[in-house]
Amino acid sequence: MEDEEAEAVLRAVGRQIKVWREAAGMRQAELGAVIGYSEEMVSAVERGRRIPKPDFLEKADEVLGAAGKLASMKEDVERARYPKKVRDLAKLEDEAVELGAYANHNMHGLLQTEEYARALFAMRRPAYPEDELGRQVAARVARRRVFERVPPPLLTFVQEEVTLRRPIGGRMVLRHQLEHLLELGKLRNVEIQVMPTDREDHAGMAGPIRLLKLQDGKTLGHSEAQLHSRVISDPREVQILDMRYGMIRAQALPPRESLAFIEKVLGEET
Repeated sequence: MEDEEAEAVLRAVGRQIKVWREAAGMRQAELGAVIGYSEEMVSAVERGRRIPKPDFLEKADEVLGAAGKLASMKEDVERARYPKKVRDLAKLEDEAVELGAYANHNMHGLLQTEEYARALFAMRRPAYPEDELGRQVAARVARRRVFERVPPPLLTFVQEEVTLRRPIGGRMVLRHQLEHLLELGKLRNVEIQVMPTDREDHAGMAGPIRLLKLQDGKTLGHSEAQLHSRVISDPREVQILDMRYGMIRAQALPPRESLAFIEKVLGEET
C-alpha cells in the first residue's frame, strides 16, 4: 500500500489490538478463534498489513474488554481503506456546494453503478489484484454519499454520447447504468446533459473537466490523466476550465432533452 497516511493508521490500530490482546493474556490464534478470524489474519492486522473490517474491531473490542477503544477506530480504518487520491477527492466533494464534470470516455465516477465501476476497474492494465480491485470499487461507491448530503449540492454532468453506448461490463451492465442515470436525473439538484457525437463545435476536445465550488467561495479544478491526479488551484487555470465547462454545457443537449436521449438509447438496448 503506497500510502503513508493509511499505513500509519493501520500500524497504530494494529499496535492497539496487540496491546489489548497481550493484556488479556491471549495468543493470536486464541483471539482469532473467538472472533471468527484466522491466526494469520490477526497477525496481519497487528502488523498493519491487512485492513480490519468493522466486525473484526467490534468483536475484538468486546472479547478483549477494550470498552469501546478498539471499536472507536472503525471510522479511521474505514478512511484508510480507500486510496489516498480518492480520500482527497471525496473530501473536496464533501465540501463542495456545486460540482460540475464533463466525461468523455466512460460514465463519471459519481454516476457509476457498482457493477459498472467493477467492470471498469477490471479492465485496468496492469490488472489489480482481487483485494485491490474490491478496494477501488468500494472507494468509488462510497463517494456517492454526495447525493445524500443535506443541504444538497448542485451537481451537473455532461456525458459524451459514446459513453451511453459503450457496453462496459456487457449489455446488461450498460442497461442498468442507463437506468441509474435516468433515476439520478430526476433529482432536483442534479442535471445530466448529453454531448451528441454529431456536434461540429466542441469546447471539450482537450479532455475531461471537473470543477468544485466550495463553501468558502473558492473554486478548484481537478485533473485526472493516465498516471496522475491533481487538484488545480491556480485562479487563471481554474478560470479557463470554468469557461470551457460553461461552453460545453451550452453546446450539449439541455437536461430535459438529454434524459429523453438517454431513454432513447436505453430503448435501443432492449
